[in-house]
Amino acid sequence: MLALLVVNPQATSTTPAGRDVLAHALASTTKLEVLETSHRGHAADAARRAVADGYDLVVVHGGDGTVNEVVNGLLADGPTERTPMLGVVPGGSANVFAGALGLPKDPLDATSRLLHAIETGSSRTIGLGRADERWFTFNAGVGWDAAVVAAVDRHRSKRASPVLYTSATVASYVRQMRNPPELTIEVPGVEPITGVKAVMVCNTDPWTYLRSKPLRLLPGCSFDHDLGLFALRSLTPPTVLWHAASILAGTTKPRGKYLVRFDNLRHFRVTSPEPVLTQVDGDLVGPRLGVEFWSVPEALRVAL
Repeated sequence: MLALLVVNPQATSTTPAGRDVLAHALASTTKLEVLETSHRGHAADAARRAVADGYDLVVVHGGDGTVNEVVNGLLADGPTERTPMLGVVPGGSANVFAGALGLPKDPLDATSRLLHAIETGSSRTIGLGRADERWFTFNAGVGWDAAVVAAVDRHRSKRASPVLYTSATVASYVRQMRNPPELTIEVPGVEPITGVKAVMVCNTDPWTYLRSKPLRLLPGCSFDHDLGLFALRSLTPPTVLWHAASILAGTTKPRGKYLVRFDNLRHFRVTSPEPVLTQVDGDLVGPRLGVEFWSVPEALRVAL
């Protein structure tokens, strides 16, 4: 098996010792090349090259941003029979995608799990989402949660943590409540839904940035189904607190006067009269006037 190990040395919990252990372990069962990323887009370029060069497996040791880059590189030309299998060994601070797959948080345990999957041929084919040209693995958002990502990005010198995400969420909420966007959701076969203030798109459930505390926006959403949409038409404190409590409590059927919810959407669009921030997998895409979302079933095979 021809394998590429992509390591982000700047990721929160990635260490030279951990990288060496992982590389040594993989080299015992594969013909391995190791690449350390040095700039934004490096992981995507390496993954794209791995497809062209006929690699069988690309392993990511880093956080969700590195995973997202690799996925976008692997699927630059869409899913094909030549697309390498993906392996993930957590190395970031949140590791949301790895957690959603049920992978161990500890890199050594995750390495052992990966080796077992390689030896036994164990894998899972998952569906992914697309936001215009960008693939995403677990979630995307327009408005408030993208503003949270932007706030966290502004503090890149600090280690990402539940405290940082919480403070960024509160600060972004205050700004969004004062000047909320006016979003419109366009779902095929449904009248356009106007007056929406925040949109969150899920490709799986649960997922979390709060260590082991699951965030359950749309229970039942999974890598085996199409996308789920969770949107709010109001950002007043009572509405936000109601839904925050529901999400943290893991309510099986979210409800509320100002909630817009769809399950299993294959395609929809979100538009805005003014540019509004967008994020995918916790990575800021930037301001857009419109974003088209697609669900792509069985898009990628993951070693599990």
